[in-house]
Amino acid sequence: MVCGGFTCSKHALSALNILYVMVSLLVIGVAAWGKWFGLVSSFQVVGGMIGVGSFLFVVALVGLIGAVKHHQVLLFFYMIVLFLVFVVQISVSCACLAINEDQQGQLLEVGWNNSESMQRDVEKTLDCCGFSSVDYNRTCDAACSRDLLCSPCKTKIEEHAEEVLRFVGGVGLFFSFTEVGVTPGCFSSSYLVSSKSDPIRHTIIAI
Repeated sequence: MVCGGFTCSKHALSALNILYVMVSLLVIGVAAWGKWFGLVSSFQVVGGMIGVGSFLFVVALVGLIGAVKHHQVLLFFYMIVLFLVFVVQISVSCACLAINEDQQGQLLEVGWNNSESMQRDVEKTLDCCGFSSVDYNRTCDAACSRDLLCSPCKTKIEEHAEEVLRFVGGVGLFFSFTEVGVTPGCFSSSYLVSSKSDPIRHTIIAI
């Protein structure tokens, strides 16, 4: 069965926004799960994830309602927000893919020094102490500290950081291109809705 005009745009926008709703709920759920089971003790990390998930949920809900209800104002607002998200997202994705090893090390050290709770989480998870050197005079929650056999966390973090950056950059680019594909759909949907509501204007444009 072939669809055309507003029907295809409506179905495509609805499907994509349902996907975004599921992703947003997953992000919020992962943050809550990590906090509940004590995997993440940093309120900044949990709050950031919940904030991003909530923002994505609201934007997706606006797009879904606009597509289903044929609401021109919501579709226009959704398109503007989606464009701004696209600019930020593709910038971050390109930065993740283009970052070199020295820049990566500097960013990791800055992030390490900004949060003591995150330091404890990393030390406990990766079984290491300190960032670039081990200092047994400070408190360390890693199991290896009991036997004084710990290694610095920088080496272990860098083993996973590059893979994470490539993954985040790739996923970000994928969603950026889906947003590029949604924009023409929003344009066409908004135009078709306005044409339906104003048939005289549609006739004049056609002539």
